[in-house]
This record gives sequence, structure tokens and C-alpha cells, in this order.
Amino acid sequence: MNDGNVSDLYVDMHVHTNCSDGAFTPKEAIEYASKMKLAAIGITDHDSVDGIDEALKAASKTGLEVIPGIELSSEIISNSQKNEMHILGYYIDYKSEELKETLTIFKKARYERAEKMLWNLKNNGAELKDDSFVKKAGNKAIGRLHFAKALVEEKLVGSIEEAFRRYLANDKPAYASKHYVSAHDAIKLILNAGGVPVVAHPYYINYNDENIFKLLIKSGLMGIEAWHIKHSENMVKKFLSLAEKFNLVATGGSDCHGPYKEKPPTMGRMRIPYSVVEKLRKIKEKMFKT
Repeated sequence: MNDGNVSDLYVDMHVHTNCSDGAFTPKEAIEYASKMKLAAIGITDHDSVDGIDEALKAASKTGLEVIPGIELSSEIISNSQKNEMHILGYYIDYKSEELKETLTIFKKARYERAEKMLWNLKNNGAELKDDSFVKKAGNKAIGRLHFAKALVEEKLVGSIEEAFRRYLANDKPAYASKHYVSAHDAIKLILNAGGVPVVAHPYYINYNDENIFKLLIKSGLMGIEAWHIKHSENMVKKFLSLAEKFNLVATGGSDCHGPYKEKPPTMGRMRIPYSVVEKLRKIKEKMFKT
């Protein structure tokens, strides 16, 4: 941890690398976090832990603390409605065999999904001339952001936002569904890997339906991402209130995907206190004593 008064230290617990759909290599993520004078970051790639070793190695030469993490794709059914949600896991044993086996299934499914999306784009007048980014992804978790960037590069759309609006959003012609596990299974997978499960960016779900949180807590949920780059001040207050009501740890992060064209990284823009890391660590120590 960086030297200094703990109350003056800040963290970013939601950072992606190019091991999923981020632009930074793990080493570059560490370098940028150090530049932003962060005390700690969570490496939380989508359905992948491949960047953690490199990040830990790079951080070992700095005062930066790296929390091994993941962001799992999942879904939950509440009031007959299916909700996609992402579950963050912190302080996971990223070398867990059970975790690795499950992530291998995710990677295979993501590649098959990418092939479908290429086909869908072609059939909807947006054929990509260079689709090598799919094969170059290799074992990395390829996602819609890769496609959005490719569409921008080939000038088929003017921005990433337009790519999603016209082709890649859930109800648009190029969309193909992801491989999901249930939120219950995602939480259990994180718990079995010794991690602390936290619901990511809850603004994506019907957060006014408290039954969703009750179901997640019953499965073992321990936290809620209260601070997020897309959460308004009122949303943050709402999620902090939910955290207190349900005795969940409140976490936060920028959901950084690195720089893109003229847009700088979001990492470090939010003042998330170091106490978040301390609380997660205490939960880890309390719940997973050996």
C-alpha cells in the first residue's frame, strides 16, 4: 500500500485489461494507476483471470496494491423477469481449478458468440473487412466492445455509442446472446474460490426491486458497487442506503476500459476511499479463515 494517511488514499476497484475488453495491458493498467496516485486497484476482467499475474508482477515494483478479481456474466429471474447482471469477485483464488474450468467454458462460448455476431453484421449491411481481431483474441474474453471499436475503425459507424445503438445493443440486429450462469452459481463460484461476491453497476438492473437483492443475498452476496462512473449522485445515495439496509459492503470503481481515441481512461476519476479495500479484506479474513 502507498504511504500516507489512509483517509487520503483512493482506489479503483473495477478495472479491465486487454485480457478481456480493455485497452490497457495489465502492466499499463498498473502504470496508469500509479500515475493517478491510486493506493489500490481491482483487476476485474470479464470472465477472465489471465491478467492478474502480470498485474501483480508489475505492481510488486511499486507501492500499488492489486486485488485479484473478476467480473462474471450472469442472470437472475425475479417476478418472472430475466435480468442480466454482472457479479464482481474480490480476493479470489484466481488459480482455483474449479474457476479455471468454468472460465474455459465461458471463453469457448464467447468465441462462438463472436462468430455469430460477425455473421449478423454481414447480414445487416455492416460486414467487417478485417475480422482478424476475433482470431487474435485467442484465449482472451472477446466482447461487444471489440466489435464496436472495429466498426469505428472501418468507419461503418462514427462512434462506439453509435455501434451499440445501431447494431450491438440487446435488441439490435447484430446482437447475439452471451453464455450465462445463474447469479446464484456465479456467487457460489466466487465463494468457492475464496472471494467476496459483489453485484456490479446495479443501475443496469431494476434496482428498485429489492427482491432481486434479497435473492442475491440468500445466495451469498456480500457487497454492492455503490460508486460507478455511470451512477448519478442520487443513485450512489440509493445504493449506499441499500448496502446499509442489507448489511452489504459498499464498493466502487470506474469500470475502466483504458483509453480510446481522444477519450482518456476513466481510472482514478472517482474518489473511492481506501476503506473499501479494508472492509473487503476484513470480510475475506472473517469468512474464509482456515
